[in-house]
Amino acid sequence: MSWGTELWDQFDNLEKHTQWGIEFVERYNKFVKDRTEIEISYAKQLRNLSKKYQPKKNSREEEEQRYTSCQAFLAILNEINDYAGQHEVIAENMSGLIFAELSRYIQELKQERKLHFQEGRRAQQHIESCWKQLENSKRRFERDCKEAERAQQHFEKMDNDLNVTKADVEKARQQAHTRHHMASESKTEYSNVLQNFNKEQHEHYYTNIPNIFQRIQDLDERRIVKIGESMKTFSEVDRQVIPIIGKCLDEITKAAESIDEKHDTQLVIEAFKSGFEQPGDVEFEDFSQPMKRTVSESSLSNSRSDGKQESKGGKSKGKLWPFIKKNKLMSLLTSPHQPPPPPPSCSSPSAVPNGPQSPKQQKEPLSHRLNEFMTSKPKIHCFRSLKRGLSLKLGSGPEDFSNLPPEQRRKKLQQKIDEINKEIQKESDQKDGLMKMKDAYIKNPQLGRPETVDPKLAEIEQTIEKLRQESQKFEAWLAEVEGRLPVRTDQPRRPSEMHELQSTAVNNCAQDRESPDGSYTEEQNQDPELKVAAQCEFDDEFDDEEVLAAIGTCKAMYPFEGQNEGTIAMAEGETLSVIEEDKGDGWTRVRRNEDEEGYVPTSYVEVYLDRNTKGAMTYI
Repeated sequence: MSWGTELWDQFDNLEKHTQWGIEFVERYNKFVKDRTEIEISYAKQLRNLSKKYQPKKNSREEEEQRYTSCQAFLAILNEINDYAGQHEVIAENMSGLIFAELSRYIQELKQERKLHFQEGRRAQQHIESCWKQLENSKRRFERDCKEAERAQQHFEKMDNDLNVTKADVEKARQQAHTRHHMASESKTEYSNVLQNFNKEQHEHYYTNIPNIFQRIQDLDERRIVKIGESMKTFSEVDRQVIPIIGKCLDEITKAAESIDEKHDTQLVIEAFKSGFEQPGDVEFEDFSQPMKRTVSESSLSNSRSDGKQESKGGKSKGKLWPFIKKNKLMSLLTSPHQPPPPPPSCSSPSAVPNGPQSPKQQKEPLSHRLNEFMTSKPKIHCFRSLKRGLSLKLGSGPEDFSNLPPEQRRKKLQQKIDEINKEIQKESDQKDGLMKMKDAYIKNPQLGRPETVDPKLAEIEQTIEKLRQESQKFEAWLAEVEGRLPVRTDQPRRPSEMHELQSTAVNNCAQDRESPDGSYTEEQNQDPELKVAAQCEFDDEFDDEEVLAAIGTCKAMYPFEGQNEGTIAMAEGETLSVIEEDKGDGWTRVRRNEDEEGYVPTSYVEVYLDRNTKGAMTYI
């Protein structure tokens, strides 16, 4: 099966067919190019998609990555990015192995086809030339034969005519002989040209054309094989990335299976746990007695006498709100006006407010005072008002994170310790590098002078020492939170400072919304930091105090009940130890029996300071 023998007379059709074959290869190559562009565009869109949903730095999304579902989603985004990379590999391989290769092959194919058909045209032109030569020789022979026959007929006519002279007959005979000779020569030439044409024609149709057509056939078959190989490569390019794409899909499945709802639930607990105890039960409050109402220990309307007992008995364990202790709130609502009360008049013993001779005055129910607070100003959100009041004392954020709940404070302190330890490790590594450099300088002075490293080493040593001190400070606070060390030894606030903060907090809290039954309700969507700020401020008042040395003694000239927060009750004539003298606010800090401390009005006592401190002084 050969085009040279089967299609020897289809030169023009073969030319058209081979031209179509090249155009088909070009069409397929354009298809590959379009597929490559699609793969590149798809990979780019996948990468943009992955980048779009990546968690942003220093944002809430970055904090959410501790949840397993968010980690799984981040893993999916990374796998999608790798998946996009595989499509880029497909595009690159198709562009290099198929498109570029076919583009080069098409140029070679066109050039080779052009040469083959030029050779075929030359063969066609040659055989056509031989044919024309044959036709010319044939026509000449035919003409000469006809001329010779006419000359012969003229001679015979002249020879039979008696009236023609002998000279004319001889001339006609010579003319006929010449024509016969020319016809004989034309015959010989025609015979030779015919033989040559037959030879050329046989060679043309049995040798030249089959060879040319065979080469054209080989060219077209190579084109078909090449297009088949390109199509196979087209599939292999996709097949090569299937294992990697399969791994990407397996990783996505693995990420989805790694989601742990229990772990995420525990993280929510760790993130928002305040560490406070649940509020206790609110006991029944009997309003049936017209003069004196019994109040439960966890009620808001605690009486002043109950407040006194609580101040003597220590800290209250019951909680009304998750961030404010009950006795602290009660002290805010029941505390007397500040500064301290003036001393009672000696001329009127009954006028002494806290003396044994003064009759018990009827105490106004706390609920009436609470209603006065609630109706004095328009109601606003208590916690926001409290935050504004506390910000005067607390600032934006203490270094020890004491404005946070216990559990959150512990986490923040641990995080800070870890950061400091990383800095210490970084500085230590830098120090080790400098020490090695110094050793190298000592061994080989040509590299540098060892003393040039000493200032930097000293600076790093100072930095490490500062970081270690910072770490110890935060570790002490952490130990305090975890209960491994005694609570902080911050000095208790003076009653005047407490009064300033209490006034702001109470006035603002009194404006908070009220439930239908008249009790306070907590806003549902409260800021956790606000609760933390209030808890931190109030807890500071109940922290244990460091033991201060006595600087003198004092004798009570009048009895004092000590109903306010931070004060201490005393009887008339009682002697107490002075541990902190009056600082101009009208209060003196005293101690009883080495285990009970508090503030008393300076005007109620007679103070005797040790001589080795400031000399004896008496406040009257």
